[in-house]
Amino acid sequence: MIPDRSKPDPIPLIRPVWEYQAEGDLCGVYEAYKRAFQVPWVGVVSMAFAHYRTFFDLWWSSFEPVVRSTAYVEACERLLQDVEEMVVELTPPPIVTRLTDIGYSERELDEIRQMIEVFSHGNFIQLPAVVAARLLLEGGAVNGPAEVQPYTARHGPPDEQPFVLMEPHHASADTRRIYQDIMDTLGLPFVNTDYRALSRWPSYFELAWGDLREVLPRPGYAAVTRKMHEAMFEAAAGLPNPRGLTALKLQEAAARDARISEVLEVTRLFSYLLPGLVTNVAFFRAQFEAA
Repeated sequence: MIPDRSKPDPIPLIRPVWEYQAEGDLCGVYEAYKRAFQVPWVGVVSMAFAHYRTFFDLWWSSFEPVVRSTAYVEACERLLQDVEEMVVELTPPPIVTRLTDIGYSERELDEIRQMIEVFSHGNFIQLPAVVAARLLLEGGAVNGPAEVQPYTARHGPPDEQPFVLMEPHHASADTRRIYQDIMDTLGLPFVNTDYRALSRWPSYFELAWGDLREVLPRPGYAAVTRKMHEAMFEAAAGLPNPRGLTALKLQEAAARDARISEVLEVTRLFSYLLPGLVTNVAFFRAQFEAA
């Protein structure tokens, strides 16, 4: 079962429990989350799930052993390879020469590349697990094996790169205008972590977003995001399920926190957002590889 890809209208209220707001045992859960996924941040979608604590706890306790499995990591790697192959067809314009012309050093270019790699990996490694939440809330199933083979190596990029986010209150007026343009163009009430991290280099990000913005209306872009939507739900449905999480169990947990329809609309919003987000980061990556 592949749910439809449509943006909820109206946009549901998103109430993430930001990492700096986490208290008590949730702090430990967030740290375990980052260790399991091998990422330096908790995704906005997962922090939005954490507002519905019963739902979040059941989802995370069920999927923590899954995300540590070989089957899970391999599924994420296939999704990443798919989008990177498809995004080449969007012909991302080269960006390196333009950046060196305005003064960027090779070291600075490498820092941007490394940050893009953090998100290229980090988005995909979180994607199937969060998509599975919508699949289950809509009555679908995660049908993979009960047994999991732990993935014991490191799959994430080195975590040496400083992880600095340019929040709106940190940013210049020019960067805030770009943030507003991102929200207006994508039709979303927030700016994703990826963009807030990459805007640490404002002149780079202005160029990168400007190139991407021209591509967003094209049919080819819509085709990539549609294929990614289908692929991520197919991946989620085939994940291992060692804790035997069912649609009914997750629905019952969600109902203890709020109306199921409310929680479901949150999962629908993010499942709409994610194919575009991973395509956009792949576009940023391809700009550095384009000749």
